[in-house]
Amino acid sequence: MKIKNFISYCVIAAATFGLAACSDTDAQYTIPQVDAPVLVGSDPAEGSVVDDGDRVITLKFDKNIGFASANYDKITLTGGGQVTKAIVYGTSKTLTISTTGTPKGAQCTLTIPAGLIYGPNKVTAPEITPNDSTKAPVPIDANPVMATSSKAVALYGYLKNNYGNGIISGMMASVAWNNDASEQVYQWTGKYPAINGYDYIHMPASVANANWINYNDITPVKDWADNGGIVTIGWHWLVPKKKVEASTGGGAASAYSGLNPNTDYTYVPSETEFDLKNATVEGTWEKAFVDYDLANLAAYLKLLKDAGIPVLWRPLHEAAGGWFWWGTDAEAYKALWKYMFNYLKAEGFDNLIWVWTSQTGDDNWYPGDEYVDIVGRDLYGDNAASCANNYTTLFNKYSNKIVTLSECGWSEYTNSRVANISEQWESGAKWSWFMPWYDGSEAVNKHADEAWWKAAMELDYVITRDKVNF
Repeated sequence: MKIKNFISYCVIAAATFGLAACSDTDAQYTIPQVDAPVLVGSDPAEGSVVDDGDRVITLKFDKNIGFASANYDKITLTGGGQVTKAIVYGTSKTLTISTTGTPKGAQCTLTIPAGLIYGPNKVTAPEITPNDSTKAPVPIDANPVMATSSKAVALYGYLKNNYGNGIISGMMASVAWNNDASEQVYQWTGKYPAINGYDYIHMPASVANANWINYNDITPVKDWADNGGIVTIGWHWLVPKKKVEASTGGGAASAYSGLNPNTDYTYVPSETEFDLKNATVEGTWEKAFVDYDLANLAAYLKLLKDAGIPVLWRPLHEAAGGWFWWGTDAEAYKALWKYMFNYLKAEGFDNLIWVWTSQTGDDNWYPGDEYVDIVGRDLYGDNAASCANNYTTLFNKYSNKIVTLSECGWSEYTNSRVANISEQWESGAKWSWFMPWYDGSEAVNKHADEAWWKAAMELDYVITRDKVNF
């Protein structure tokens, strides 16, 4: 049974033992017997339905208690989440326990080992067992928000049914339009990743008929899909660095024809005059470019639609990070996402499953449930605990959506690689899929080397291309 499919009780248990008061027959007085602290209440109250995620639990006793705050890490929380703090503030009858990452409907047990809570004369508290329940999870959306083609609906159903039971392997393409990186994984492990990731990042060059890349040639994508693989496509959307006056329609192409596709475009906000706030505003040069480029995009995507290839479509990623031009304003970002969504829907695309990539603390950047099928998180250099915490946060916040590790790899800031898939999974990060970024010549095998891939592909719950069935 999946964790999210049932409501259960969080039981707070404290194992106890008693200490008798001492007496000395030779002394002129006897230390009086003091009863152990007795639990008289808790907040949340026993039987309460509480929110998932970060929580504070208070245990109230009939007398003052003691607890060494440094011992908080001896308190265990099984079934999801972890204890982050436990403290008695001053002279008090209350123990305050902070937890994080408690999932919806999870079976979790908070255990306080014997001897940690004590009253006067160091007499330990008796066993306590208050309980509460977390809110029931919301079921995953039954249908994708746009896709209606039989293959796309089947793919969505496959992802939904597999979610929480296994994790699908994926690999990002080198230079965005080939299967070379996945071939390398095959050479290492004897198995292909189930997903290959592509990118329309070089679209200005392709539009300009550059001889090194041509998105009109869908051979790599079709070969991958024909061999049972799943396709995901992102878009590092490049905009002109300088203002370009152009009308929509036929005049637009000539206006951009004089730009150098290798030097006159960027996705870095500080390098462009393109203003995100004007991207959907009629009469602006920014919207003229958006319309021009969406028309180019639609022409390329139509080739995949006509070939019957469903696509995990992941545009405008990592917006709240602020390192892309589409990440300079939350409201304008959401307007652009919806504009693209409605544009492609009007063009008849029935094969796109929409993947939105979340960043930390970006609630106000979310386009809305009606525009998103899957919520992703990109993690570089994170250990297993961090991965699990990121997963739990998204799982709780977007419980009706599939949650995935849309990118992962090595971090230059921590000089570390993301945790092994086994460590992530065992820590509670039940991603739909994982996808390491490709390595360039300057950083060979940093994101995911041979050992990392071998460890992943040996796991019985990791789905490789040969196991995909939808």
